[in-house]
Amino acid sequence: MEVANPFAKKSPAHREALRRVKDLVREHFRLTEAETILVTELACQVPGCPPLETILAFWGEDGRRRHYKVFKPVEQVFEDDLPPWWMKDALVQEEIFGCPCC
Repeated sequence: MEVANPFAKKSPAHREALRRVKDLVREHFRLTEAETILVTELACQVPGCPPLETILAFWGEDGRRRHYKVFKPVEQVFEDDLPPWWMKDALVQEEIFGCPCC
């Protein structure tokens, strides 16, 4: 089985999907331009896990990180995949030393 190179350049369509989802997250959660957003797609190595997942993370003006996973490729992520905007504080990921989850 051939393994994809994680450092290979992604297609323009993939880069556009990343930008689209980043803009979607900013609008959906009502984030300002000053708030940092990270959108990335990862291959899951855990047995039983979908082959690709999209990780959404953003740091609010309070400096706390919010984190959410969508178990599908970034090209397939749409607003219906996100929790309600008013639940964004439920997405806070406290820094836990040695956390194996992310």
